[in-house]
Amino acid sequence: METDQASFVKRREFLGTLAGGAIAALTPRRGHAEPPASGTYVYKTVGGCEIKADVFQAAAGARKPAVVWIHGGALIMGSRRGLDGRFHGELLKRGFVVVSIDYRLAPETKLPGIIEDVRDAWRWVREEGSKRFGIDPDRIATAGGSAGGYLTLMTGFCLDPRPRALVSYFGYGDITTPWYSQPDAFYRRQPLVPKEEAYRTVTDRVLSEQPAPNRRGRFYLYCRQNGIWPNEVAGHDPHTEAKWFDPYCPIRKVTAKYPPTFLIHGTEDTDVPYAESKNMAARLKECGVEHELVTVTGAGHGLSGAKPDEVSRIAERAAEFVSAHTR
Repeated sequence: METDQASFVKRREFLGTLAGGAIAALTPRRGHAEPPASGTYVYKTVGGCEIKADVFQAAAGARKPAVVWIHGGALIMGSRRGLDGRFHGELLKRGFVVVSIDYRLAPETKLPGIIEDVRDAWRWVREEGSKRFGIDPDRIATAGGSAGGYLTLMTGFCLDPRPRALVSYFGYGDITTPWYSQPDAFYRRQPLVPKEEAYRTVTDRVLSEQPAPNRRGRFYLYCRQNGIWPNEVAGHDPHTEAKWFDPYCPIRKVTAKYPPTFLIHGTEDTDVPYAESKNMAARLKECGVEHELVTVTGAGHGLSGAKPDEVSRIAERAAEFVSAHTR
């Protein structure tokens, strides 16, 4: 178990990482170098904003399985470049095409628009995949980390057809529970971010990639310190409009038709509680959905503190899970 001070330091480091645009565990590591993308493509344009996808290991006519990767960053930050180096590498070794997508960022774009982008990206991958990238449209899974893990869990019911499998790295199934909808006592140990400073990072433009220099971690911290992340991202108040959030909480939408799901989470995650994946696993079990929960004892958000060998083994297991369901 971490001491409060050690956990506090880790959380400060995590915020610094978010401000830099990627979660530490979601960047390629030495020995897992990220190959150049086969190409960067615009899959959608909204309000003059081009929304892009990077495609890796495309091969015309190959009929390969594919994984659509969805980046994290609290839906406020990050970009398609925030790939998980180990998991990404394991998929490429197994002959997958990997498509890493951008989506419009909050709070400029609210949650329904973000989900719309994920749907449009899915449609684009399926329609263009076989023609341009050698993707078998019937053998596609989704995966992501943190907020990308949340969006991955959303794809389990909001896409048609549904993905063949899901991989959620430290994601979450409910965005209305106290960890997100009430002031976070741990984050409030840091100096409170002034409202004026927080909102200076918000623009009047549609964004699909965080601006440079990126100071949006301060806006995220403000939201967590004040318990208003759902309000800012969704544009609705979970305390007075609870029903509005039903279609945006994956744990409430699980049925027997939900895809096979692989969940990974550290027990000492001080940003997204481990309970989020544990509760999701319990709901999947209740509905008879094939799933696996990998519990990383002592690891924080982004699997910080986990041994590199353990993180590599988890990536292998996750890739094997996806392979088994995209044959």
